[in-house]
Amino acid sequence: MAKQPKPWIKYVIYSLLFLYAAVTMVPFLWALSSSFKTLEEIVAGGISFIPKHFTLQNYYDIFVREPLFTRWMFNSALIAVVATVCNILFNSMAGYALARIDFIGNKVMFLIILGVQMIPGQLTIVPAYLIMKELGWLNSYAALTVPMMANATFTFMMRQFFINFPKELEEASQLDGLSRFGIFFRIALPLAVPALAAQMIFVFMGAWNEFLKPLMFVSDKSMFTLTLGLNTFKGQYISYWNYIMAASMVFTLPALLIYAFFNRFFIKGITFTGGK
Repeated sequence: MAKQPKPWIKYVIYSLLFLYAAVTMVPFLWALSSSFKTLEEIVAGGISFIPKHFTLQNYYDIFVREPLFTRWMFNSALIAVVATVCNILFNSMAGYALARIDFIGNKVMFLIILGVQMIPGQLTIVPAYLIMKELGWLNSYAALTVPMMANATFTFMMRQFFINFPKELEEASQLDGLSRFGIFFRIALPLAVPALAAQMIFVFMGAWNEFLKPLMFVSDKSMFTLTLGLNTFKGQYISYWNYIMAASMVFTLPALLIYAFFNRFFIKGITFTGGK
């Protein structure tokens, strides 16, 4: 019979979790509060979570007086959606092929994918820039989307999922006359929803929060993403923290909605891909 943990241990764990949650939430709540404050109140110093002079002017200014703000939102949304859809399709197809198709070079390809995961992304940013320049893709959506269309980490994750996929289902589908593509799209992919949801959350948030690649690949202000656009509110002599906080809240909202909606699939996906 397993030994039951002492009651006080549970309270210690809950206390630590509550402390961690408080440390995590306090900066967010302060940023949310500051988005409704005037610039003068923010730079006056001190920490207050209730604005003395509540105002929606910051949100009005970033949407109306900054003509490119909605364009930056569109750019970020387009890049995140394209990256998410392509990753779900390409990573899943590659993972399924590595797990189920015995082709020449399968193991070598798998080792290459493992090796790619060990290379820091910052190390490839200069070669990626040179490639984009040679292709004439700088200041274009192609430069911001094509490098994000596949990911070695999630290819590995999908391989681990499909390795544990029941072969009996595939054999039954083959007897019913389905081709390899039919088995993948009509049987394997629909049953991989938990893993796909986990992948979708990671990819969407990674593309939505990406800063370095847009910084390297675009210089035209109309091609900025929200991450770059936020940086334009910081000047050499003054930073408009009221606009930065308001824009940050708008920037954070889609990621929160995506995570909140797919949270239960996210937990299942981590469980299914982490072990049998």
